[in-house]
Amino acid sequence: MTIQIGDRIPEVNIKHINEGIETVDTIAFFEGKKLVLFSVPGAFTPTCSEKHLPGFIEHFDAFRDKGIGVVCMSVNDPFVMKAWAASQNAPADMEILADGNADFAKALGLEMDASAYGMGIRGKRFALYAENGVVKQLEVEAPGEFRVSSAEHMLTLV
Repeated sequence: MTIQIGDRIPEVNIKHINEGIETVDTIAFFEGKKLVLFSVPGAFTPTCSEKHLPGFIEHFDAFRDKGIGVVCMSVNDPFVMKAWAASQNAPADMEILADGNADFAKALGLEMDASAYGMGIRGKRFALYAENGVVKQLEVEAPGEFRVSSAEHMLTLV
């Protein structure tokens, strides 16, 4: 079942990239914070690298000015996510999560099968806004679309 507005973020262990790579519990990660989490189907893929992540980098300060942290997630291993964030010059304060086995995407009910493209199970392209672990906004893209999960759109909702 897909997570809905008003639901709590499910509890999953996920890899968090900062100075190194650490395992974090999603309940603890979201607790006491206002966060916009956006998910991309794959690091280094065209739309993700040319539009999605760059939009959140460009508008990072606008979210921070509203007291909202920005979190990027993908079903990739933590080493790929760390390299991708570095290659895109992501701000040091942007949180990067690697959902290597799609556990978090599945717990959210937002996984997709991209096997036809050689990518296996991935997370859908989406963005959500959560306060203290409760989803307040959720925008899930239709297949092949990039509109409602953009930084620009999410800024109008928070």
